[in-house]
This record gives sequence, C-alpha cells and structure tokens, in this order.
Amino acid sequence: MGDTLASENLLAAQMGVSRTVIRSVLTRLDELGIIALQGREKILRRRSLATDRLETPAPLLTIEELEGRFMDWVLRMDVPPGTVLNVAQLAKDFSVVPHTLQEFLSSLSRFGIVVRRPGGGWVLHGFTKEYALELSDFRTLLELNSVRHLVALAPNHPIWARLDRLEQAHLALLDRIEHDYHDFSLLDETFHEAINSVVTNRFVKEFQKVISLVFHYHFQWNKADERTRNADAIQEHLAYIAALRSRDAAAAQAAALRHLATSKQTLLKALQANSHTD
Repeated sequence: MGDTLASENLLAAQMGVSRTVIRSVLTRLDELGIIALQGREKILRRRSLATDRLETPAPLLTIEELEGRFMDWVLRMDVPPGTVLNVAQLAKDFSVVPHTLQEFLSSLSRFGIVVRRPGGGWVLHGFTKEYALELSDFRTLLELNSVRHLVALAPNHPIWARLDRLEQAHLALLDRIEHDYHDFSLLDETFHEAINSVVTNRFVKEFQKVISLVFHYHFQWNKADERTRNADAIQEHLAYIAALRSRDAAAAQAAALRHLATSKQTLLKALQANSHTD
C-alpha cells in the first residue's frame, strides 16, 4: 500500500475511456477508502474487496427481443386499451435503455398500437376486435398481391426452392406435432414472409413488420386446442403451397383466402380468450 496511481490522462489512455469517466471512478474509489485523493496524487490505501464491486447490469435486449417481450406483455399481463405506459418502468422491466423503448414505441405508433399523449408519454391502444379485423383485412390485400406476383415467376426463381424446403419443414413438424406443436408459430411466420418476399416494395415491408409481430405472437396467446389448430393450419399451408405450384392464379388466391380467413378467426378467438374483446 502507499503506491500512487498514474495520471488521469495516462489512466484514460490505458482504459480507453474519457478523463471524465476516470475522474468519476477515482472519486468512487476515494469514497470507498481504496485510494486517497490528495491534490493530483492518488495514493493506494487498500486492496479492493468483492463487496466493493458493482453488480453487473443485466444484458440489454435486442430490438427483436424487445418486440417479443412487449407483445407478450400486452397480452399476458392483460393490459387494457387506454393504459398509460410508464416508459421508465417498462425500460427497467424489459432491460432496455429508455431511449430505445421510446424509439420502439414511436415505430409502433405508425400502426396505431400506441399513441403519443398531447402532454408527453404514450398510451396503449392495444389489440381490439376492430384493430384485429382491420389488420387482417389489410394483411389479406397485401398477401393476395404477393400471390399474384409469385405464380407468375419463372421456374428458376429462388422462391420455388424455398417453398420446397418449407414444404419439407411442414411435413417434418406434422410428424412430430404431438409434442412440438408450439413450433408452428415460427414456421408460420417464415412461411408468410417467404410469400411476401417476392414483392419488393418499401411500404409493404413496413407494414409486414407489424403484421408479422401480431400474427406470430397470437399463436401463443390462446392455448386452447393449440395442437389441433396448428395441425390444421399446417394442412392449410401444404394446400396453399400446392396451389402456388400449380401456377393457377385463381386456385392460389382461393387457397390463400381460405388460410387467411382461418388465421383471422384464430386471432379473434385469441383476443377473446385474453378478454380484449367481447
């Protein structure tokens, strides 16, 4: 003990941080009695103990993880429309910095899920029956447009090989559906993303984001008859793929409409099960 530490400039260079950070650390070490600040000198008084160390902060969520956590929170916590969102508390609960949550809420506001209050802050509009109906109808318009484009694509277009792989993935899940039926939500998201990927349109991509979020997570909201519902949906997907392969636009759109109508009803029942609609 009694040794002196290097200058602030040298410590900052060694640690790769600013002098401001170094000063804050030195002040904290002085408060703990690990060093003594005497003018420009920094005298070492004792070794640090485990109790001197700060707790490691929880790892921050990625934006994709935040999307999932938020969607899960809205439904599982039964947060009703009109709820004022406490950004500071939610940022803590979701392990994100407040400005990241603010940016995320701003992105959702474009789709009417949340709205900014006149005096600041956010209000959850949530997933009402009306919202679900409007979103489902808009989803149908976008996907039927994608189907029209897809069936006209050349035989060597990558989408056909991708549909082959998706068909095999559906058949494999069907074989193990008894235990792995919960895997369908991700497969469903991948399937519809593949269909809509054939349309290069920035506005379509923007709205596909919220559509994917809602329809991906709604599979997890209502657990009633989940295995049967998912098995039936796989069969609808397989019929949908076969219709796309036929290159018959009318047949492909009919298959799309059947499946999207089922998905719409599943979403409405999921909202009912979570007391968000009558």
